[in-house]
Amino acid sequence: QVQLVESGGGLVQAGGSLRLSCATSIFSFSNFAMGWFRQAPGKEREFVATIRRSAEPTYYADSVKGRFTISRDNANNMMYLQMNSLKPEDTAVYYCAARYGSPSIVGPDYAYWGQGTQVTVSS
Repeated sequence: QVQLVESGGGLVQAGGSLRLSCATSIFSFSNFAMGWFRQAPGKEREFVATIRRSAEPTYYADSVKGRFTISRDNANNMMYLQMNSLKPEDTAVYYCAARYGSPSIVGPDYAYWGQGTQVTVSS
């Protein structure tokens, strides 16, 4: 059974940083593209970032480009999202997701999802 578990969320002031982690139980993790999505209260889930199996290239939503960095550690079945210069509009539940093959910015393309971790940015 595939499991994805996010951690690292919390409360931070605007301008601060957080690092999210996603631990997975995926066998042959290196064959999976990984992604981060987020959902703010009253809004639809949106794409944040995705990373190929080999870690390059990476893709970002325009709203986070230059502030967030996605990375992965295939040896330890882990994925990360370094979030810098956080803004109140980054407040959301952040989800990690996995799909076999190529990366995608479309949520339904992903077969596996974590439960999410809350990120709250105060102004």
